[in-house]
Amino acid sequence: MSKINRFEDLRCWQASRKLVSMIYGMAESGKLMKDYDTKSQIKRAALSCMSNLADGFGKFSNKEFIRYLDIAQRSALEVKSILYVLPDMNYLMEEKINELHQLIDETRGLTLALIKYLRSKKIRT
Repeated sequence: MSKINRFEDLRCWQASRKLVSMIYGMAESGKLMKDYDTKSQIKRAALSCMSNLADGFGKFSNKEFIRYLDIAQRSALEVKSILYVLPDMNYLMEEKINELHQLIDETRGLTLALIKYLRSKKIRT
C-alpha cells in the first residue's frame, strides 16, 4: 500500500465525497425537497461519513483512526437505511436509489478494508 499523506488521498474519502455530492443533489429535487426532516437527516448522515474519515485521519494512533472509520461506515449505513424510505414515499426513482446503494456499498467496503489494514499494522499505535 502506498503512503497516504493527506486524507484527500484516501479512496474511501473520495467515494464518500461523491456520495455527499449525489445526496445533496438528490435532496434538492422532487418531493424530498419539501420533506425537511428526512432531507436534513440523510444529508447530515452522508456528511458525517465524509467528515469522520477526514477527522480520523488526523488522529495520532491507529486505534483512534479506526474508531472514526467505524463511525464513518456506520453513517454510511444510516444513509443506506434512509434510502429505503425514499421509494416507499415516491420521493425518488428506483434507478437512482440503486446507484446510491452501490456507492454506499463501495464507500463502506473501502472503509472496512482500511480498518482491516490498520488493524494488521502497528504503525501508529
